[in-house]
Amino acid sequence: MVIKVFLASSSGSTAIKKKQQDVVGFLEALKVEYAPLDIACNEENRMWMRQNVPEEKKPSNGIPLPPQIFNEEGYCGDYETFFDAKEDNMVYAFLGLPPPPGSKAQAEEEEEQEEEEAEVQEEEEEEEDLEETQEEEAE
Repeated sequence: MVIKVFLASSSGSTAIKKKQQDVVGFLEALKVEYAPLDIACNEENRMWMRQNVPEEKKPSNGIPLPPQIFNEEGYCGDYETFFDAKEDNMVYAFLGLPPPPGSKAQAEEEEEQEEEEAEVQEEEEEEEDLEETQEEEAE
């Protein structure tokens, strides 16, 4: 899976530059592989980004600003949703990626899976006990 980050290499806006640097810097810190795609000097990238940002996520003027983040063809979000995921420690889920081995998120995921398995096993044992009781009562 390739994370695509649509950026503007020659943006006149310092706010956009700062947001782009924040996203890229954080992905690099997490060692997440990503492809930076420039929309300033590549018309194909700009058109693809504009066409693939969902309508409900586009601003009122209809033109989404960078950075925009995708996992392959799937839209992840813009800077604001990325920032929210970062604040909630949910960046991997936001990106549609599994948490890295040994991470807190992975440990929590494994713990949930173990709890679910224990519940299933408990239910199966209760059913067996019920069946045994019914058989004893029938005799």
